[in-house]
Amino acid sequence: MTQQTLTIRTATPGDMAELDNLFARSYPALLKSDYPPSLQVMALPILSRANPRLVASGTYYVAEGADGALLGAGGWSLSGASRRGQVRHVVTDRAHVRQGIGRALLTHAMAEARRAGLSRLDCQSTLTAEPFYRACGFRSLGRIEVPLGPGIVFPAIAMERAL
Repeated sequence: MTQQTLTIRTATPGDMAELDNLFARSYPALLKSDYPPSLQVMALPILSRANPRLVASGTYYVAEGADGALLGAGGWSLSGASRRGQVRHVVTDRAHVRQGIGRALLTHAMAEARRAGLSRLDCQSTLTAEPFYRACGFRSLGRIEVPLGPGIVFPAIAMERAL
């Protein structure tokens, strides 16, 4: 995939169903090697749903191929700390990983966050995505457990990057 055939645009509420499909087809395949099936059974129904407030925020983006197919998504939101943001729900279609889509989305999100006056982005990376974020300039702060619901704890890596 070349940059010329990829369009990044701000997500809209009309993208919700397509985002749900992207998450549902990608996360099981992408997370399979790092998370046991018992955790995936509980976590994937939660992770595989687009957040309507995030999608409507104006800081969440989708990447489309030349044919208009949704190939990836990701963005950021403000965190409680001033001038800091949180990377949110970055995913690439499982059939299109390692083609620069995730990096293009994250680069776009970082530029938009910087333009909004943020100086730093935090990230709760999956175990699977830690090398990706590290390659994009994030540094690991260590393992964390993200509560997803009653009795569901998802292992992740806390990361950060200056903008």
